[in-house]
Amino acid sequence: MALGLVLAVVLPALGAGLALRLNYTGDPGDGTRTRGRDAIWLGHAWVDGRRTDADLAAFADRIRGTGIKDLYVHAGPLEHDGTLPATAYPRAKWLLDSVHRTMPGIRVQAWLGDVLATEGPEGLRLERASSRAAVVASARQIADAGFDGVHFDLEPLHSGDTHYLSLLDDLRALTRARGVTLSVAAHQIDPLPAAHRVLGAVTGSPKWWSQEFFGQVARRVDQIAVMSYDSWMPLEGLYGGYVAQQTALALEVTPAGTDLLMGLPFFHEERFGHHAPAETVTAAVRGARLGLGRTDRGRERFGLALYVDFAALEGDWTAYRTGWN
Repeated sequence: MALGLVLAVVLPALGAGLALRLNYTGDPGDGTRTRGRDAIWLGHAWVDGRRTDADLAAFADRIRGTGIKDLYVHAGPLEHDGTLPATAYPRAKWLLDSVHRTMPGIRVQAWLGDVLATEGPEGLRLERASSRAAVVASARQIADAGFDGVHFDLEPLHSGDTHYLSLLDDLRALTRARGVTLSVAAHQIDPLPAAHRVLGAVTGSPKWWSQEFFGQVARRVDQIAVMSYDSWMPLEGLYGGYVAQQTALALEVTPAGTDLLMGLPFFHEERFGHHAPAETVTAAVRGARLGLGRTDRGRERFGLALYVDFAALEGDWTAYRTGWN
């Protein structure tokens, strides 16, 4: 019986690992390079006074010749009631004016987020209509400040959350009326059928979204950026295959009119969910190219999203440039 239980756990895991490793093989081929729709998450230092004109000039040199079009600049976080203190981004005007003047074509989106009260007592509660209305008001506040868009990262967000979909409907009405971009950071998609249900039942933290829910979110926004890192993968080949799989799953349900961006790990940490030697930029770029080439090679509204500027090393930038641009 003990042997049977071990085999029941080990054999499926080995099979899944082999499938991911095979998914990382092959040649991405032509037509799987940048479309000029990439993005990068930038830290709060860009709007609180710590960054200078010299820093911005150096950053402009850094991204010149790449496909980066959108800057997700941290301008929050939101309060747990959904409001956004105006004091959170005192140097936003300087950043917006400087970027628009010196980097034509680059858009600056306000990155807003908060912890959701889905797995603990504290956090933003999307089931409250008043909280959702406050989040919409915060997005209006961002548009009034002159940002080119608003980017939301609300976590942990469980698959099937209808309150989140309702919020996106309200946000989309606002952003369309104001002519600004609406984008979101998205959880990864079930790598195995109903994986989020199984993990949620066991741990209370589902991690993944169903592919169906991912598509429902993607249809409500202008951009959706998959946080395709913190994958739990122990080896680079497995991680690359995982990103290829995630790319294919996301492409299958993202409308042609929505930008789909796959996240790159521009950070180096060692913890349970993230193994830095495995989750490399090289593997992520190659995995995204493989998934794109196999699923929708001609898709134009596709890119990579780099997380995060203040943790990136020179090798990360080199791998991104040589692998994708």
